[in-house]
Amino acid sequence: MNTKKKQKRKGKLLIVSAPSGSGKSTIVNWLMQEHPELKLSFSISCTSRAPRGTEQNGVEYFFLTPEEFRAKIENNEFLEYEEVYEDRFYGTLKDQVERQRKAGQNVVFDVDVKGGINIKRHYGDEALSIFIQPPSIEELRRRLVNRATDSPEAIEERLAKAAYEMTFAPQFDRILVNDNLDVAEAEALQLVSDFLVEK
Repeated sequence: MNTKKKQKRKGKLLIVSAPSGSGKSTIVNWLMQEHPELKLSFSISCTSRAPRGTEQNGVEYFFLTPEEFRAKIENNEFLEYEEVYEDRFYGTLKDQVERQRKAGQNVVFDVDVKGGINIKRHYGDEALSIFIQPPSIEELRRRLVNRATDSPEAIEERLAKAAYEMTFAPQFDRILVNDNLDVAEAEALQLVSDFLVEK
C-alpha cells in the first residue's frame, strides 16, 4: 500500500493585497462564493482595530487589544504583522495557516501590502501574490467617499497610504487593475485557477 501517494496535498496560498477601496474584498468574496471548486478558505487575520458594522470576532478578524497583539508579537506567533497606524495592528498567525493547509484548504490572505510581500517571501512558489489596484487615485477617492464608512480625514489618510502602497505593486506576481469589476473578477479567476492546477 503506497501511503505516500494517498497523502492529502497541502493547500496552496493566495495572497491578495490592495489599497483600501480597490475592490479587493469584493473580488475575493466573489471567488470564494461563486467558485467553491477552488477550495479557498480565508486566513483570518488578527487586528487591534474595533469591529466595523456586523463584523464578528473569529469570522472576519480576531479582534485583539494593542497589548494582546504585542504579547503575540513577543511570542513570535505571527507569520507577518504590521503596525499600519499607531496602535492599529494587523497580523497573520502561523499555526492557523498550517492547520488550514494540512486540511487541504487553499488559504487566502486578504492582507496589507507589506504583509503580502512578507508572506510571499516566506512561502515562495507555494504562494501566488496578486496586487489589485484602482485605475487612479481619483477613482479611489470617489469609491471611498461613496462607501461612507470613513470621515473625510480618514479618507485623506487612506488616499495618501494608497499612493504609497501602489509603489509596491511590482513586487507582486501579478497586478490586476480593477477598472471594470466583471473583467477584474474574470481575470482573477483565471489567475487563481491556473495557479492551483499547477503541479
